[in-house]
Amino acid sequence: MMWYPPATLSLFLLLLGQPPLNRLQSLGAKKLRLVGPGSRPEEGRLEVLHQGQWGTVCDDDFALQEAMVACRQLGFESALTWAHSAKYGQGTGPIWLDNVRCLGTESTLDQCKSNGWGVSDCSHSEDVGVVCHPQRQRGFLSERVSNALGPQGRRLEEVRLKPILASAKRHIPVIEGAVEVRYEGHWRQVCDQGWTMNNSRVVCGMLGFPSQVPVNSYYYRKVWDAKMKDPKSRLKSLASKNSFWIHRVSCLGTEPHLANCQVQVAPGRGKLRPACPGGMHAVVSCVPGPRFYSTKGKPQRKEPRAEELKLRLRSGAQVGEGRVEVLVNRQWGTICDHRWNLISASVVCRQLGFGSAREALFGAQLGQGLGPIHLSEVRCRGHERSLRDCLALEGPQNGCQHENDAAVRCNTPDMGFQNQVRLAGGRSREEGIVEVQVDMNGVQRWGAVCSDHWGLNEAMVVCRQLGLGFANFAIKDTWYWQGTPEAAEVVMSGVRCSGTELALQQCQRHGPVHCSHGTGRFSAGVSCTNSAPDLVMNAQLVQETAYLEDRPLSLLYCAHEEKCLSRSADHMHWPYGHRRLLRFSSQIYNLGRADFRPKTGRHSWIWHQCHRHYHSIEVFTHYDLLTLNGSKVAEGHKASFCLEDTNCPTGLQRRYACANFGEQGVTVGCWDTYRHDIDCQWVDITDVGPGDYIFQVVVNPMNDVAESDFSNNMMRCRCKYDGQRVWLHNCHTGDSYRANAELFLEQERLRNNLI
Repeated sequence: MMWYPPATLSLFLLLLGQPPLNRLQSLGAKKLRLVGPGSRPEEGRLEVLHQGQWGTVCDDDFALQEAMVACRQLGFESALTWAHSAKYGQGTGPIWLDNVRCLGTESTLDQCKSNGWGVSDCSHSEDVGVVCHPQRQRGFLSERVSNALGPQGRRLEEVRLKPILASAKRHIPVIEGAVEVRYEGHWRQVCDQGWTMNNSRVVCGMLGFPSQVPVNSYYYRKVWDAKMKDPKSRLKSLASKNSFWIHRVSCLGTEPHLANCQVQVAPGRGKLRPACPGGMHAVVSCVPGPRFYSTKGKPQRKEPRAEELKLRLRSGAQVGEGRVEVLVNRQWGTICDHRWNLISASVVCRQLGFGSAREALFGAQLGQGLGPIHLSEVRCRGHERSLRDCLALEGPQNGCQHENDAAVRCNTPDMGFQNQVRLAGGRSREEGIVEVQVDMNGVQRWGAVCSDHWGLNEAMVVCRQLGLGFANFAIKDTWYWQGTPEAAEVVMSGVRCSGTELALQQCQRHGPVHCSHGTGRFSAGVSCTNSAPDLVMNAQLVQETAYLEDRPLSLLYCAHEEKCLSRSADHMHWPYGHRRLLRFSSQIYNLGRADFRPKTGRHSWIWHQCHRHYHSIEVFTHYDLLTLNGSKVAEGHKASFCLEDTNCPTGLQRRYACANFGEQGVTVGCWDTYRHDIDCQWVDITDVGPGDYIFQVVVNPMNDVAESDFSNNMMRCRCKYDGQRVWLHNCHTGDSYRANAELFLEQERLRNNLI
């Protein structure tokens, strides 16, 4: 069932005022859901939640206008049809509504006329079903597990594994143990009678694991029997009580939550027999994804390469969330959210090494993609090993735009990392001095982190580890914040992260601690944020606009002053002669979910008299020509930038303009464009001989400003120069064909000429 925004419900209440007596009282907490076979969220038996219990709706007087109201309340744009006589199966529990009569303009079903709650002369053979149009309304942006629970409503809250074997207790994360379910605030164990691998699959998915393996039930039975024979065993006395057990669970294996399965908490009413006669607790063994193997254990299988997966998540603030992108014909593209649901999202999550989906998001809630929309109306059954095994249409077939890009939030294992770092002294929980817990001679100690070499990559890892999203700033000077007195000693130094680690403790660092600044005001700090910008270069425009110009030195004084020419220009006989320039246009697009703003305020901007504008960022792009093995042969980096919204899509207002000392930045969804004919928009190749090269542009090269994704900041082209003409071809951004961090690091080494 769809998430229902509280603000919308409140508005409905205000609009209703005092309803007539023949109308149902609108309580705001009424919810609808569609139940039935198959994985399509837009059709099924209509059920309504009243007084904490789900019940059905009778088909008497039910017609298209009633279906229209129900579909709109569920978050769909409209209804296609309705179905009578329990087409989607007979429900259980009360028949809450009968003789429902709507005008068709109501916002919720409980605003329509009816006999009243529970007043019905129907049987469940008359349960009504509806079929909604799969297009979602704006504002209904996700399908969440918390609102997709089974007959118990929200009473089945959590699941955990209680490790029994000594080896399982030492393993982080816990991957094997007895299943425990939190039911109405109390933990219960599940009887193993009738327990299946499908049940295990659902449990493992909830805990963040993509798959499950059988356990040695014979061994666990021996341990159980030994405890049952021990008269002092607490387990023996607990097992004799029905309140200790969940009686029976039956899952298909495709459910995103155990509460979606058929669950019987206790034996039928009136039956005095025990809930688990002669049985023991169900034991489950899960297989973690490649990123979550214990650091002490060796991975059981090699992490799949991105080329094998052909699937990735982008722009997510946390591990296991993001916009879903697939690789088709060597080009990354997005998925349309039509018919997107938790079951299809769970296939994506498991394929990427996470558990089942916690939330399926619609409406580009985690940012819009660029390039093609490859798939639409994805329909998975839930057991597929890969998204390519699911039925789907090609993206352009039903008019999808990037504002319909689908995203997902996956369940991930609890590694305990969030308890090994904290922020102290900040004005809010999102900022402060970084304090970490490390093992020092077998003792766990809290302490500060040395700020030498501290940067955004390291700060990103800390914010993600704390569940606070992206890093906004990496702070080296924290004199205005006070840390925890007992954690004042520096316990970690020389920290270097790639940015993809799950915890700061996984990054490279010094063996013995060595910090040139010592403690106090030079401890590392961070400021975290929930959203971030993401800059990407328009590679196609670079390829289409590149050309050569022999430009007289007399026209290059300003450019020379701003260091836009190669060093050999210093030794020329000015103003005689010329420089050979590889010119091109560039467009830099903000793909993220926050505006890209300069790191420093206006007081730090530099006025450049030659070009007569303020530079808000000193090093913003590098333009380089490299040999095929990565050695730099020419550079023409644009040393500083005036950031502004040159172009915005229709309906989006430009917010930033450099003129008259205006605010600088790039709005989400807008382009900052630099034409080929302006100063410094080139690489000086005067000293370069004919040959084959790599042309490279890097935006935000020092990672000075926070972004949600640095892997797409580099653009590369193959370049052929014959001494008179130049050709650029195969231009693409750094993440065009590759998805995982290992390959991105390989590009980083090339970019920094470290080969």
